[in-house]
Amino acid sequence: MLFAIFFAFWRFLEIVTLIPIMGMLSWFIHAYINENELTPNYILVLFIVSVLAVAWTIFTLFSYHRSSSNSHFVGLVDLAFMGALIGAVYQLRFITEANCYHVESTDHWLTHAGSLITLQSQGIDVLASSKPCAVLKTCFALGIMNIIFFFFTAVLAWMHGGHLGKNERDRRYVTETTTVHRRHRSRGADGSRGTSRPRSGSHHSRRSSHSHQRTYV
Repeated sequence: MLFAIFFAFWRFLEIVTLIPIMGMLSWFIHAYINENELTPNYILVLFIVSVLAVAWTIFTLFSYHRSSSNSHFVGLVDLAFMGALIGAVYQLRFITEANCYHVESTDHWLTHAGSLITLQSQGIDVLASSKPCAVLKTCFALGIMNIIFFFFTAVLAWMHGGHLGKNERDRRYVTETTTVHRRHRSRGADGSRGTSRPRSGSHHSRRSSHSHQRTYV
């Protein structure tokens, strides 16, 4: 019961934080498509990972019974998503140095933004450049949060799988012990009957031989 509550809680947090990443990065992809330019890898990788992670979290949340019976597999997949998110966030690490409230033409992160930044004769349009900066920073922060969330769900699933395995071994041990005791009792009852019959037969033969001897005498 506790596993179901904690697992559903962390899964809900993952879904709530992954959907904004997917939506904001889709805005980037749409903007690059309209400009007929290739979408940078740091956007595509995080977008693809977030889409797959959302599908996985929704599937495991609404199919709880399958997830609880395959907890070790769920834990391994969550660890795989955690590693993929680490790689995607690492590619987006350049945004940590950006100051979205004071954008300058010498900022390092502008070289990664492409045509999403409007360049004017006086310099950079702050209104046009602050939105991509804020969106990328938000995606970066939500990606780090999901790394932690997937670690928690992986540990919970792995611990629950070990608990289920222990219970299954205990049930098998109890079942085998009960079966052995039943077989032992059935064999013991048959053996007592077999040993009692020869004794009664030998006693009867001794009495008959004794009476026969008395008749002759």
